[in-house]
Amino acid sequence: MLRDAVRALLTELSRRAPGRSVEVRIPPFGAIQCVAGPRHTRGTPPNVVETDPMTWLLVASGRLPWHEAVGAGRVRASGIRTDISEYLPLIDS
Repeated sequence: MLRDAVRALLTELSRRAPGRSVEVRIPPFGAIQCVAGPRHTRGTPPNVVETDPMTWLLVASGRLPWHEAVGAGRVRASGIRTDISEYLPLIDS
């Protein structure tokens, strides 16, 4: 169930932010590329967002603000394009 929720929210993010300039990783359940901009094709991506599944659900649902999650180290965002807060929350209230 957790896996399905993580994957569904990653799918929604890719729908709202089409592109391939940022890689969003939620191990062990999934990873996507999203956000318009320069496409990454080889090696370690320059723009990576990574977090655990529960933090992802909290951030994606709007229960944990993006800036708080990043500031607390619960979300690791490296690269200049990794602020995906404009696409969040992914669940409409």
